[in-house]
Amino acid sequence: MKPSEQSDLCEIHKTHPEALEMARLHKIDNKTSLLLAEIFKILGDRTRIKLLSLLAHKEELCVCDIAEALGMGQSAISHQLRVLRNARLVKFRKVGKEAFYSLDDDHVVTLMQQGLDHVLHG
Repeated sequence: MKPSEQSDLCEIHKTHPEALEMARLHKIDNKTSLLLAEIFKILGDRTRIKLLSLLAHKEELCVCDIAEALGMGQSAISHQLRVLRNARLVKFRKVGKEAFYSLDDDHVVTLMQQGLDHVLHG
């Protein structure tokens, strides 16, 4: 290990019982951490981020409007919407031959806004 890599490690092995107990109490279980990692993996796509951003500012949009706004084809948008729908980030309703999408709930808006705040903060 390089000296610069060691500077961020403890130089002695000493645990702190109170901090360790607090960490154990707040540790996320394996199933929950996997589900959360999947959400972030899905959000790791710039097209999906742009799509969610559109929906965060409008109650709902039809696939045609989303495709036009993002300058993409409907089939590509439809694929991304399906991924988001399977992750319960968006929902849709059919009106005749049109499909309208909206965010699944306010948690998605909060997640997007906090991520954006973090990016713009630096």
